[in-house]
Amino acid sequence: MRLRPILVAAVSTAFIVACYNAATDLNAPDDGSLTPSAARNAPSQKVKAVTVSPSSASIQAGAQVQLTATSKPPGTTSFVWASSNQSVATVNQSGLVTGVAAGSATISATAGGKTGTSAITVTSVPPPPPPGETFWAAGDIADCTNNNDEATARLLDGTTGTVAVLGDNAYENGSTTDYNNCYQPTWGRHKSRTMPSVGNHEYQTANASGYFGYFGAAAGDPTKGYYSYNAGDWHIVVLNSNIARDATSAQIGWLRSDLVANTKSCTLAYWHHPRFSSGSSHGNDATQQAFWDVLYEFNAEVILNGHEHNYERFAPQNPSAVADASRGIREFVVGTGGRGHYALGTVKANSVVFDSTSFGVLKMILSNGSYTWQFMPIAGNTFTDSGSGTCH
Repeated sequence: MRLRPILVAAVSTAFIVACYNAATDLNAPDDGSLTPSAARNAPSQKVKAVTVSPSSASIQAGAQVQLTATSKPPGTTSFVWASSNQSVATVNQSGLVTGVAAGSATISATAGGKTGTSAITVTSVPPPPPPGETFWAAGDIADCTNNNDEATARLLDGTTGTVAVLGDNAYENGSTTDYNNCYQPTWGRHKSRTMPSVGNHEYQTANASGYFGYFGAAAGDPTKGYYSYNAGDWHIVVLNSNIARDATSAQIGWLRSDLVANTKSCTLAYWHHPRFSSGSSHGNDATQQAFWDVLYEFNAEVILNGHEHNYERFAPQNPSAVADASRGIREFVVGTGGRGHYALGTVKANSVVFDSTSFGVLKMILSNGSYTWQFMPIAGNTFTDSGSGTCH
């Protein structure tokens, strides 16, 4: 009889053990992982490595680059970012790097005692390209019988840059009196920066002596009237369309030699009579052909003329008036200095713009490898034209 208590105790112990095991088994998933309660009590995973991407980058001072950090094993989202040289590059706590000054810096991201890095090179911001040479042009200018030349001269007041006059600068005969009385009070204000070319009206005074006497050395040798000069990256050629200019002439020989010696990457030429014109008074002038042939051979970009009292722009073309976008020369007729206007005649091939209503000047910016143009009308006139081109 004394054995019964012992049996009861044993059974009770077995039941308690069984209940405990059963409770444990009911909460254990089949895959053997920790229960939610156990996971909360388990230590977090240890970071083994941190990687920063991109691993290297090059930026200019003032520019930015976004870096990204990842951990191994994955899951870490909180990193401490730092720069080894904040005078070169800084980084915020989102990994955004900003270049400060030229040099090198190491950007690091740290988590769990592990660090990843990215090598950052900062370069200086290149200086802006030269602004280019400002160049003003018009022909057929001063006439004591009207005030249009005063209006065009005002467009030049307060500006800088070279002034190119395209011939027939002082009416009626380009004499010393015409220059002193008609040209000097207006465009003469800009004489010190003027590089002139001679027109047919100047030669109505013997040997164009009024023109050469007024401009002096700036007009070149009085027996020639052609010369060249440089403006920034541009070579400028001034020709005389009133003297011998055929293929065997001394002037064409000089032109060829001048262009052979030229070291500038862009070329502009100007003289009085246009080879191509849609104007009603003069039109095309085939006697200018040799100028075009040589300038095209040497890849000139721009030709400026006067003579026709209007404004006209041609698309780039070759000496045979065939459109040529790759090597063609763009011609401008700018006979708008003040004398008067000639109407439109037969429109010539490749003529893009024509106007005979406005007086004004052509403003060009001659830059390194390119150029822009803008026709600027006098007060009260409204026509304008603008655009840009690149050197060959």
